[in-house]
Amino acid sequence: MIRGSVRLTACTLAALLAISGSGLTAYAAGASSVLPSGGIGLALANGNKLENVTTDLGDSSVKIETIVEQVAAAEPEVVEEAAEPTEEDMFRNLVIAQVNNYVNVRSLPSEEGEIVGKLYDDSVGTFLAEENGWYQINSGSVTGYVKGEFCVTGEEAVELAKKVGTRLATVNTTTLFVRTEATTDSSVLGMVPIEDELVVLDETEGWVKVDVEEGIGWVSTDYVNLHTEFVKAESKEEEERRLAKEEEERRKALEAAEAKKKKEAKAQSNTSSGSESSSSGSSSSSTQTYAVSGGSEMGQAVAEYALQFVGNPYVYGGSSLTNGTDCSGFVMSVYANFGVSLPHSSASDRSQGYAVDGGLANAQPGDLICYSGHVALYIGGGQIVHASTSKTGIIVSNADYKQVLAVRRIF
Repeated sequence: MIRGSVRLTACTLAALLAISGSGLTAYAAGASSVLPSGGIGLALANGNKLENVTTDLGDSSVKIETIVEQVAAAEPEVVEEAAEPTEEDMFRNLVIAQVNNYVNVRSLPSEEGEIVGKLYDDSVGTFLAEENGWYQINSGSVTGYVKGEFCVTGEEAVELAKKVGTRLATVNTTTLFVRTEATTDSSVLGMVPIEDELVVLDETEGWVKVDVEEGIGWVSTDYVNLHTEFVKAESKEEEERRLAKEEEERRKALEAAEAKKKKEAKAQSNTSSGSESSSSGSSSSSTQTYAVSGGSEMGQAVAEYALQFVGNPYVYGGSSLTNGTDCSGFVMSVYANFGVSLPHSSASDRSQGYAVDGGLANAQPGDLICYSGHVALYIGGGQIVHASTSKTGIIVSNADYKQVLAVRRIF
């Protein structure tokens, strides 16, 4: 008996498998006939397994199983995904201003172009293109051109970005434990509430070293979102809105403070001297220990009021100036006495009021001094009053005892 040999292509197999059913038999015109890839008749029979399906070619048969094995053995084409850009790759595409104050962002690559915003010293934009010595950038809501001579980009920007940027870990769980070592077996150094931002000092697999009020510790990357924060450009419209908002906030704060003073004066006229201080639960000696100087009258009043509570306890999540408060609760409750509403969050305090140009060097009594996961009140003379830790309670410290992230003025 002569056995015929038939070669079925991948196209044939695809045509076979495209027919639904549990079994199939293929018919051809004869052993000597050419089997076209698209001209196969199919018959379906229930109960057949794929390995038992055959092609009937007169006296010859070829098992479909062999073809299935050949197709399965073919290696699929491997499509490599593009590698995630590293932090250095992203930094290389930054444009960082290096000026005394700011460089104008213009609508055209020329000094004839309209000023659409300002890129302040050490502020950062993303490089888009270069034209005649001008860099086209996008920064915040601003897109325009800056003079290349006042900025750095490329390799120069990589190292500079690490210096001017602030690496932050934002807490994404209700209460985060800060541990003494990068392991869950180590002791708890402190606790941080959700949405607080911590300055990152070092990174390792699964952990980051952070700066908190209790000291230097470690937190798991499972419970924080990591990012590098840069100062961005400010558009003309944003600058106008900011200045108007700052002026309005100053006006409201002064009105609230004046109302507070009138209320106190009226109360004093109806009571004996010293009754107010005794009702506050604080001692007058605390106020006399530290000198408050400089700044506005209202800022001094805030600082003097806050100093009354030195020595009172620190309580995580608290806001009582006498029974216990945490850092943001302390600032919030002090300013509430002057009719000003602040959030119970040290991270949110970084956006309250308005920024003080020059930072700590130009701070005045009553200003908010913002740190990694912490906030305090400036009292003048390079000092702050703050609800520090559960061990120390409310204390006075040097304002530069750790890195300052922002100085914000309310009055």
